[in-house]
Amino acid sequence: MNAVYVNSLAGLGTEGSSTTGKAMAAKSVKPPRKLANSRDNYCRNPKLGFALCLILADAFLVALIIAYVPYTKIDWDAYMSQVSGFLGGERDYSKLQGDTGPLVYPAGFLYIYSAIQHVTGGEVYPAQILFGVLYIINLGIVLFIYAKTDALPFWSFCLLSLSKRVHSIFVLRLFNDCFAMTLLHAALALVLLRRWNLGLIIFSFAVSIKMNILLYAPPLLLLMLKAMDIGGVITALAGAALVQILLALPFIVSHPFEYISKAFNLGRVFIHFWSVNFKFVPEPIFVSKQFAVLLLITHLILLAVFAHYKWCKHEGGLLNFINSWFLSIKLRFPNNKSSFKLLKEEHVVTTMFVGNFIGILCARSLHYQFYSWYFFSLPYLLWRTPFPTVLRLVLFTGIEFCWNVYPSNIYSSILLLSLHLILLWGLWSGPAEHPYVHSEASDRKQK
Repeated sequence: MNAVYVNSLAGLGTEGSSTTGKAMAAKSVKPPRKLANSRDNYCRNPKLGFALCLILADAFLVALIIAYVPYTKIDWDAYMSQVSGFLGGERDYSKLQGDTGPLVYPAGFLYIYSAIQHVTGGEVYPAQILFGVLYIINLGIVLFIYAKTDALPFWSFCLLSLSKRVHSIFVLRLFNDCFAMTLLHAALALVLLRRWNLGLIIFSFAVSIKMNILLYAPPLLLLMLKAMDIGGVITALAGAALVQILLALPFIVSHPFEYISKAFNLGRVFIHFWSVNFKFVPEPIFVSKQFAVLLLITHLILLAVFAHYKWCKHEGGLLNFINSWFLSIKLRFPNNKSSFKLLKEEHVVTTMFVGNFIGILCARSLHYQFYSWYFFSLPYLLWRTPFPTVLRLVLFTGIEFCWNVYPSNIYSSILLLSLHLILLWGLWSGPAEHPYVHSEASDRKQK
């Protein structure tokens, strides 16, 4: 820039002209430098190229699976029967049945699979192709989340493509869990981009497909309280509630009790035979209400402990954070000013993934398709522990092994629970991330 400036100064006779030459020189030199820096940043980041190669390789693998591995009939016919009843005008949820039983999913499920039936004609093969595309989209979103956090080495991304069970869940069994988790990951990506309102809307869509997404609700609410003031929280929650109301409206208007009792039945008792995680528990205990209550209490205690000692550690604990939050509302209310805090990506993802994993650990029954509920968070969770890399890979391999034992047995379920507990201990032992982004810009906004 100095050479350009000297040349321009030499060619001009007046002080004003030299100022003009200086401005012209700055204009002509700065943009190429920024462009070069941006290009260098992309070239120096191996995660982008590795992620793209991984997506292409996995797309090829998915195509091979669809072409050569036989489809497994489980719930597809039941889905199509329930959708046909809905499209035929039935709005009583208790009468929407399939060969595996009554419909037990919220209304979003019906809209999604009605669209799938329209596109595929109810045929399995085109549906497999659609789910293959969905798998790749989901993988791309998860890789985006991982790349945003910068919490683990890029080579560990390949673990996301190494699950035999998850490939089967997506393209050989066509479960609704696939759509629910893809939307959940999309919602999390939007939160990382600080699009909270849109993220909550997508989150609500995911809940409308399958209720397991509610496992993410407690950590998500905590993050909202950290990032937004009362007005922002209410607005985001209102948007999510509105989605549920609009999707359920045809059923609520005609048969509200049937819809709520079937679509949001929190007291369902799963069949002991299909349990992957608690097969070692005797069936009379497994189906008992006391066992369910014990797991629920354990779930709530673990959430409270992690929230107090890990997720709110830098705020002085959960109770102190809640007290400070309400105090800030009182202080800010007369001014009527909104306030947003910038959360670190690692803190957001860790809180969400660990909160969901606690729910997985305390679930009374995990069926094989439920592996998709937390598989895509496993590499991230493993790298949030202080364990050596070898032990992380052993835990990953062991969990994958347990989910591929069919049918599950006492030993595989004990092993799975043990591996989950080791992972939980590692997450507890790891350091707590500082939650907030500290910069001059964010400090000015907070003031």
